[in-house]
Amino acid sequence: MQSADSLIRYTFAQVPVRGELVQLEQSYQRLVQGHDYPPVVRNLLGQLMAVTSLLSATLKFEGHINLQLQGDGKLNFATVNGSQQQQLRGVARLLEDVEDETFAELLGDKAYMVITLSPEDGERYQGMVEVKPTDSSLADVIERYFTQSEQLQTRVWLHADETHVGGLLLQSMPGEDDPERGFEHLAALTATMTADELFNLDATEVLHRLYHEEEVILYEPAPVRFFCGCSRERSMNALYSVSVDELRDIIQTDGEIKLTCDYCLTEYVYNEEDLGVIQGHNNENLQ
Repeated sequence: MQSADSLIRYTFAQVPVRGELVQLEQSYQRLVQGHDYPPVVRNLLGQLMAVTSLLSATLKFEGHINLQLQGDGKLNFATVNGSQQQQLRGVARLLEDVEDETFAELLGDKAYMVITLSPEDGERYQGMVEVKPTDSSLADVIERYFTQSEQLQTRVWLHADETHVGGLLLQSMPGEDDPERGFEHLAALTATMTADELFNLDATEVLHRLYHEEEVILYEPAPVRFFCGCSRERSMNALYSVSVDELRDIIQTDGEIKLTCDYCLTEYVYNEEDLGVIQGHNNENLQ
C-alpha cells in the first residue's frame, strides 16, 4: 500500500484527459497542529492544501505555487504554498468567531482567490477569480478559474474531515473528445466517489473502482509532506527593519525578543548578543 500522504497522476489511453488524486493525513495534521482552528476553517484549509498539491503537480517549471483566499468575512485570509516537490505549508486568519457559516459566508461579500506562480527562473504570474455568493465550495472557484483563465475543461472534488484530506482533479487535454467516453463521461464516473472511500482506500483501488472499464495509465506516486522552511536566520529578517535602540529597550524590559513562525509556530528567541549581528547588517546596508 502506498503512503497515506501522496499524489498520483494518471491518464487515459483512449481519451485526452488527465487526472490526479491526492490523499493527505500526516501532512494535514502537521499543517493545522497547534492552531486551534474551528472545524469549518480547518477543513477548508485542508481542502486548500489538497488543491494546492493537485495544482503543484501541473507545474512545468521549478518553483512554487501559492493559493490565497481573501475576503471581508470572518475568515479574511487563508493561504497554502506548495512546491513542485510537493512540500506544502499554510495558515488561516480569523477576524471573528466562526460557527456554521457556509463557504461563501465565511469569506464575506467581497472575496477572491488569488493564484501566484513563482518560477525559480522567469517572471512571476498572478491570476485572480472572484468568490461568488452562489459558490458552495472551494472546488467551484477552482473550476471557474480554469474556465476563465485557461479555457480548459476542469473538474475538482475536495473532501476533508478532522484527520483526512482527499482530492481529485480531471482536466481535458488537446485531442478528440468522444461525447460517449470523453471528459463528461469520466467526470460523471469520478463524481461517484465518496469521501469515505477517498479517505480509506488505497489510491489504486479508488481508481479501479472509478474507471474499471477504462484503460488507465498510472504514474509513479509522489510523496506529499508539510514543510515550513523557516529558520532562526530568516526570522531575524523581521528585526532588521527595527532600530537597534528599540530592540535593546525590548530586551532590557522583557529579557529577550520572541518571534513565532505563523506557519509551524516554532518560536525563535533573540538576546543582546544578536543585536551585534543586526547592527552589522544595518551598517552594511547603509554603505
